[in-house]
Amino acid sequence: MLNRSEFAPVVSESRRDLGSRAAADIAAEMRARLSSQAKVRMIFAAAPSQSEMLAALVAAPEIEWGRVTAFHMDEYLGLAEYAPQRFGLWLRRNLFDRVTLGEVNLLEPGDDPEAAAEGYAAKLGEAPIDIVCCGIGTNGHLAFNDPPADLNDPKAVKVVALDAACRQQQVDDKCFAAFDEVPTHALTLTVPRLMAAESIFCCVPGPLKREAVRRTLEGPINGTCPASALRMHPHWNLYLDIESASWLSRVGSAR
Repeated sequence: MLNRSEFAPVVSESRRDLGSRAAADIAAEMRARLSSQAKVRMIFAAAPSQSEMLAALVAAPEIEWGRVTAFHMDEYLGLAEYAPQRFGLWLRRNLFDRVTLGEVNLLEPGDDPEAAAEGYAAKLGEAPIDIVCCGIGTNGHLAFNDPPADLNDPKAVKVVALDAACRQQQVDDKCFAAFDEVPTHALTLTVPRLMAAESIFCCVPGPLKREAVRRTLEGPINGTCPASALRMHPHWNLYLDIESASWLSRVGSAR
């Protein structure tokens, strides 16, 4: 299992190299767990920042995907069932339909998002989560926990309003053509639910993320930068490229 007594992010020259290095570590973690337990339960983020890692993970050898149970960490409210921006569909295109998973649990808001949140929380709680594969938002969010987020939220999954910075990121990432097209609300796994995983692998490429990375590693640990909570996790791994790492005062300033 990957763990560092003195934390240092892995900094790569390119997004592609970042994705390859992260995928190699995630695949090694999966193989190690599957050597000693029947199944691996994983939570995946759906975002362009994860594309290179997921492509490399799909190509990784000797992973018994049929013993993997998959979840994802957020979903928009108010989009049409087959809207291409829906995170469940994005993950199907980039992962779920490219390997033969043992079980896929899609977060489907339906007509009653509160009930959907409770049902998804129950599924997540049936057994421990082994691995989370996540990113960090430009505003420092984890999943759709925008600042100020409750780092001790009693809920596991909930309905949230998306702040302006979060919605603008979806336009900057070319997921939506205009700000007004981005939904205003979503379902999200909370910070404590994500932090309860055994291991966390976080991929954060690109210049738009450099301030969020700086605040995550060098700012205070609080809800104004939800991703700062990652520094409290004993088994987390952060993968940056030279652009996202460019505003750090020193590489490796975390715990």
